[in-house]
Amino acid sequence: MMKLFGKNPVMERLRSNPQSIHKIFLQPGLPEAAYIYKKAKQHGIPVFAVPGARFAKISRTRNTQGVLVDVDDFAYVPYDELLETAREKKRTFIFLDGLNDPQNLGAIIRSLGCLGGFAVVLPTHDSVGVTEAVLRVASGGDNHVPVAKVANLAKAVTAAKETGYTIAGAVVEGGQNLFETSLPYPLGLVVGSEQKGIRDVIRKYLDLELTVPMPINTLSFNVAHAATIFCYEITKQKKVTR
Repeated sequence: MMKLFGKNPVMERLRSNPQSIHKIFLQPGLPEAAYIYKKAKQHGIPVFAVPGARFAKISRTRNTQGVLVDVDDFAYVPYDELLETAREKKRTFIFLDGLNDPQNLGAIIRSLGCLGGFAVVLPTHDSVGVTEAVLRVASGGDNHVPVAKVANLAKAVTAAKETGYTIAGAVVEGGQNLFETSLPYPLGLVVGSEQKGIRDVIRKYLDLELTVPMPINTLSFNVAHAATIFCYEITKQKKVTR
């Protein structure tokens, strides 16, 4: 069981995945209370109005914005299942290599949810998973982005290549200009950590490397911002080539 908190994550969960919700706790006076009660009643979800002091205890003093929900543990999708349907659903894989910051993972999932057509692949070791903090930052995007966890990211990348995917890597410098490159489809994108980038054990499987051009080469994007830029360009080109 996980706790989901914050207005946007809870409202989107009610809209998109209500069957995963077990209980809803509300602080009195929440402006969205009427909508939440209505949706909860439709799906048979119990709602509890909890006064301030008790609510703070339940929420463990987190900034809940007055709403807290008990939900199922995050449902990872088996990678083999994603591979089987990815081409039919025109999904782009985002392989996250060594990402450890839940804020960044949540921000990436939020962006991918907005853009649509993406799936995330995480390694089980040396990587953040989908935690309560990730869900808060994802702000509901987690309902629209399938996420798989794999024991070996290199094998996951090669498995995608074997099904016809081209694998690109997001690199800070030295890659082809993202905005001047005609991107092949289907496509997988590897994004490394801010500290280490893409590991050599993964990099050797890349078909091409891509860089966001910047006029000041002493600066770099936060990994979540960079991933959003890459994925926006992928989405734009994908729509043009359909």
